[in-house]
Amino acid sequence: MTQKPFSQACENNKGPILNVLKSAFADIDQVLEIGTGTGQHAVFFAEHLTHLSWQPTDVAQHLSGINLWLKDAQLSNINSPIALNVLDEIWPVTNTKAVFTANTLHIMGKPEVVRFFEKLAKVLMPAGKFCCYGPFNYGGQFSSESNARFNDWLYQQSPKSAIRDFEWIESLAHEVGLKLVEDHEMPANNRLLEWQKTSG
Repeated sequence: MTQKPFSQACENNKGPILNVLKSAFADIDQVLEIGTGTGQHAVFFAEHLTHLSWQPTDVAQHLSGINLWLKDAQLSNINSPIALNVLDEIWPVTNTKAVFTANTLHIMGKPEVVRFFEKLAKVLMPAGKFCCYGPFNYGGQFSSESNARFNDWLYQQSPKSAIRDFEWIESLAHEVGLKLVEDHEMPANNRLLEWQKTSG
């Protein structure tokens, strides 16, 4: 029997993230979440952003845990999670007005990050929003000692994982027609990057 997953980090950051999403997604009625993880964020945001239809996605092995959170929450504006791997040739969602992801880009390898933005541009509708939460380096430097230690830990888990440079991520976004709206400062040396699609 699958045990309901739990992330303390999700509990810690969900409030500050929600404060940004209230504004970023004020005029949005549907959101595709990439890398839903435990399901805690999906349930919390759907509960507090009742004007939204929230679509969780993750790799197949995480869906059962996400479903446990959805079953307990019983929210009408959150859909059943669907399997999505960023490397899939075809994503199971064709058009969405917004995309949200948290703590995923530093887990992916660089080729996966590149593919992520390529596919993101195809599913995000014109004028759509993309919000991405996590740690980032600036000017090739860690923003804190704790982030440097976290990066070492990531490498120990998988050599492909690393905190990404903001400038590289911004260049990938720019290449696929995303314009940075705001770089939001968040607690615990994290950021929430907000883009809007300007082409396509």
